[in-house]
Amino acid sequence: MKRVMLAMLIGLFCTATFAQSKETDNEKKEKQPVVPAEVTQAFAKEFPGKKATWDSEDGGFEAEFKLNGIDASATYNKAGHRESLEIAIKTEELPATAMEYVKKNYPLHKITEAAKITTDKNVVTYEIEVGKNGKSLDVIFDANGKFIKQEESD
Repeated sequence: MKRVMLAMLIGLFCTATFAQSKETDNEKKEKQPVVPAEVTQAFAKEFPGKKATWDSEDGGFEAEFKLNGIDASATYNKAGHRESLEIAIKTEELPATAMEYVKKNYPLHKITEAAKITTDKNVVTYEIEVGKNGKSLDVIFDANGKFIKQEESD
């Protein structure tokens, strides 16, 4: 009798576990925005063969994907015009003045990400994500490493 009860408990536990994972998959699907054909076509034309995960961003759409094995994201407006391309970089690729600024102004923070962002007008900025105590900040610099602004990270 004890074995039957134990088997039933294990069965219930497994069923509950699988049900939770399916809910998580459904929740992920629900979070995916409906991306207009103009946007997906523009992405496919510019990045042929790349698969993207889409999010809504500032009235437009953001595609997250791998570009030559490196994390990248591209933002598009609703008409399918690419507004920016963000590519992850190593901290060694950041302007020295940006690194000096971060070391001086965020001495207790850890750099968690770095990226080079190029707009549709060919303006380059750098984004350094720093974290401390579970909170993250994005610190933005111009192409020469001059501080522009700080934002709370998503």
